[in-house]
Amino acid sequence: MTGSDATPSFRLAYVPGVMPGKWVRIWNERHPGVPLTLTQVPAGAAAGRLLGGDSDAGLVRTPVDRSVFSAIPLYTEQTVVVVPKDHLVTAVDEVAPEDLADDIVLHPLDDVLDWESLPGRPALERPATTADAVELVAAGIGVLVVPLSLARLHHRKDLTHRPLKDAPESSVALAWPEDAKTDQVEDFIGIVRGRTVNSTRGRQQPPARGGSADADRDGARRKPAPGKSAAGKPAPGKSAGAKRTGKSGRGAPKNDRRGKPRRRS
Repeated sequence: MTGSDATPSFRLAYVPGVMPGKWVRIWNERHPGVPLTLTQVPAGAAAGRLLGGDSDAGLVRTPVDRSVFSAIPLYTEQTVVVVPKDHLVTAVDEVAPEDLADDIVLHPLDDVLDWESLPGRPALERPATTADAVELVAAGIGVLVVPLSLARLHHRKDLTHRPLKDAPESSVALAWPEDAKTDQVEDFIGIVRGRTVNSTRGRQQPPARGGSADADRDGARRKPAPGKSAAGKPAPGKSAGAKRTGKSGRGAPKNDRRGKPRRRS
C-alpha cells in the first residue's frame, strides 16, 4: 500500500505444486473488499521475491532462513518416483531405493529434495527443470523422484508414480519477512490455521462501543442470583439470613397446632 488512504491488498506468492485455492476462496469470502493477488514463482526464487517486497507472504518449500523469515509449517508431502506405465516397479505398491539401482535417476537443477545420496545411476547431465526431467522420463531415458504434488502437476497419460520409502521429504510453509508482518498476513495465518471468522485468536478486534473491558472479555454480564442485586448484596426488603419456613411461604412453623390448649385432668 502507498499512503494511508490506499486500498488494502494482500499479495501471496506460491511455489509450483502448492494448491492455495481453498485458502484463497475463504479469504475472498471473509475479505471481499481486500483483493488477493496470486503469483507463482520457482521454488528457488520465492525468498528473493519476499525480501524484495514483491509479495507480502509466500507458500514456500522448506527449509526457510529463520534469520530473516518467520514461518509456519503447514504439511509434509509424500515422495514418489515417476516412471513409464510399463516400468517394472509399477507391479508393487511401494518402491525401495534399491529397486532403482539399475535405473538412471534424473536430478533436475530445480530439485526441491535434500539428497545425501541419490539412488540409481546418475545421468550425464542434469535437466534444467522438473518439467524437462518429466519429458525425459516419458522418452524412456530415466526416472524422476519428486514430491507427490509435482508428480500430479506434471501428470501425463503415459506416466505413473509410486511412493518411494526411505527418501527425503519436502515440507510446505507459510513464510513472510520477519520485520514486515502486516494485518493481512495475520488474517491469512488465521485462515491456514483453520480459525473461524469469530475466533478470538489472531488480530485483536476493537471492543464493542459502550462496553467495558470485563464485558468484552466475558461476553456478557452475569445475571444476579434471585434475591440479590448485581453487586451480590441482598435485594431491598430481603434479610440476609431470612429463610422460608413453610410451604405456604407465610412464615408459620411447619408443625404448628392451632386451637384451644388442653385442660389438665
